[in-house]
Amino acid sequence: MALPEAFRARLQAILPAEFAACWQSLAAEQPTACRANALKGPPDALAAELAAAGFALTPLGWKADAFVVPAAQRRALTECAACREGRLYIQNPSSMVPPMLLSPQSEECILDLGAAPGSKTLQLAELMANQGRIWAVESVRGRFFRLRDNLARHGAENVQIHLADGTRIWRRHPERFDRVLLDAPCSSEGRFRADAPKTYAYWSEKKIAEASRKQRRLCYSAVQCLKPGGVLVYSTCTFAPEENEAIINRMLRQFAGALTVEDIALPFDNVASGLSQWRGKVFDAQVQRARRILPLGGMEGFFVCRLRKTARTR
Repeated sequence: MALPEAFRARLQAILPAEFAACWQSLAAEQPTACRANALKGPPDALAAELAAAGFALTPLGWKADAFVVPAAQRRALTECAACREGRLYIQNPSSMVPPMLLSPQSEECILDLGAAPGSKTLQLAELMANQGRIWAVESVRGRFFRLRDNLARHGAENVQIHLADGTRIWRRHPERFDRVLLDAPCSSEGRFRADAPKTYAYWSEKKIAEASRKQRRLCYSAVQCLKPGGVLVYSTCTFAPEENEAIINRMLRQFAGALTVEDIALPFDNVASGLSQWRGKVFDAQVQRARRILPLGGMEGFFVCRLRKTARTR
């Protein structure tokens, strides 16, 4: 089974200059990345422990507490004591970017809207040194319990977990949160692997449209939950402009005069600016300040955008 031809054509249109390298990467063997859990010990000590255990550890150049091991060592890493005890978290480097962009402060109240399985929630707790408060919202019961167990095992103590519909949170908590992270449910194109048909078995443009409708509702809730002056980071692990640039464009139109897209600088080179248009639809010029992380160098395809709320919306 090969990656869908319709997906190939879309990716070539989205990333014409980078297409060949990106397409090839979807079939290449990928290393496994992990991040030291600062809530349970210093990164240097963990690195020394893993090296002593025989792991061929390579530091992630742009993030001091993250490391990469060869693909052949992935299973051993998942079974090592540090992983079992919650002292490290296996996480793709692209997934580490949204919490960094949100930059939560220790005294703040943060909303993580769609938090399971908890990788980014845990990272937020670490950045806040278990201070302040994080509301982690998940609407799917099974994923909610996985989130709860994950956070407990990794020592995240400043998190309140809520089994709730994220699209409705704003009705009870309007303009309550200092910052909001919305890592939205998506079509997951950035995780497609040519040798793993299950990663793309259910992909279709209909699925993209369904994801887009849910993302629009979550974004409305996220903006309404955010205090004026606050920051919203929107991210997905997909290439589809319908789920990325089009969503940002809609937010800017829906909350005209109350939202701006901020410039962001990422600490690596495999990045492209947001598209200016897609299939004849021209986007607000601000949308180009968003960034698409390319699936190169062991990173998954990702989209990130940082917005500032400049006025009340209630």
